[in-house]
Amino acid sequence: MERVYKFCQSCGMPLSKDEAGGGTNADGSKSIKYCSHCFEKGQFTLPEITVQGMKDRVKEKMAELGYSPIVAWFFTLNIPKLERWKKM
Repeated sequence: MERVYKFCQSCGMPLSKDEAGGGTNADGSKSIKYCSHCFEKGQFTLPEITVQGMKDRVKEKMAELGYSPIVAWFFTLNIPKLERWKKM
């Protein structure tokens, strides 16, 4: 049985909040793991980004959306545990 992901396995964004409905695989199908901001045509949109870089990017984006720094910090705690970063 295929696993169902609720959050992007790169940035942690709830996949239900992705305006594009998810990233795309190389064959054009929707990715079940990654959001459209992180994954496009089977490739990561920021292949060189580090875990810390992703945490900083998410905090910046959340600040733009009006979230408090504490909420943004809390939200980024799990990023290192996501599939993209587990092997690092």
